[in-house]
Amino acid sequence: MRITEYKVVETQTVTDQELERIINEWVGKGWVFDGVQFAMRESSKRPSMAFVTFTRPTEVAEND
Repeated sequence: MRITEYKVVETQTVTDQELERIINEWVGKGWVFDGVQFAMRESSKRPSMAFVTFTRPTEVAEND
């Protein structure tokens, strides 16, 4: 049976260079980039954290 596995990478360094590094690292490991969610602070217009998500199909044994 095939399922979708998820990976979430959290970073507090929210720069274009860091996000590119994370995406390139995990795509290079066979994961498919899914998206980015940002956590904002009310006192700042810049995000304080980012959550980068990836997926990949995984085969699992069926238990009969």
